[in-house]
Amino acid sequence: MFPLRDNAAPSRLTPVNMMLIAANVAVFLYEVSLGPALEPFIESYALVPASVSAAFHGSAATLDPSRFWPVATIFTALFLHGGFWHIAGNMLYLFIFGAAVEWRMGSLRYLAFYFFSGIAAAAATVLITPGSAVPVIGASGAIAGVLGAYFIFFPRGKILTILPIFIFIQFIEVPAVLYLLLWFGVQLYSGLTEGSRGAMMGGVAWWAHVGGFLFGIALAPLIADERPPPRRRIAYR
Repeated sequence: MFPLRDNAAPSRLTPVNMMLIAANVAVFLYEVSLGPALEPFIESYALVPASVSAAFHGSAATLDPSRFWPVATIFTALFLHGGFWHIAGNMLYLFIFGAAVEWRMGSLRYLAFYFFSGIAAAAATVLITPGSAVPVIGASGAIAGVLGAYFIFFPRGKILTILPIFIFIQFIEVPAVLYLLLWFGVQLYSGLTEGSRGAMMGGVAWWAHVGGFLFGIALAPLIADERPPPRRRIAYR
């Protein structure tokens, strides 16, 4: 199922969510402009679990600030993407689900929540694969936190989706709670079945998604703005 839009957000163009989308797109366009210099750029700013683990387990007497640069990549990696479809998919999910969550939390809390979700997703990846040298990039861990918050705030929402059936395309409305449970189930199943081969088989950081989603479920109720529900839901046309 491919999501197109939801019906929960009173306003689709919320400031922080649109700013995050714009920042991700701007960084991706910069990546495209790098040409042959792209690979070393990714190597410098991607999250590498083994490097983060080494930074935390090194000698406390070592005061070289560069030793802690891998920790900073927890944030820089959130804005890197590996190709057009990677960023397109991530930004579509952020656009669909982020607006309603920002409206429910308030803009500043939403911004902080987004980055803390990214930290939680990175922590899950590092804990599951502490010795992995595979670079991890993308906003999907933070976006998974947004999905977890949406699951808590808008379980009765509707997600308009495309459902391919052989050569036919069907447009159906799926309850948000069902759509997100199915999404989470795929992430968890994939992470568990791939076992010790890693959390990033096939280029997907499954455990980042799991960690971000669970973090969103746990934290969202604690920081929600006490707003009344919207007077009307957006009707599909």
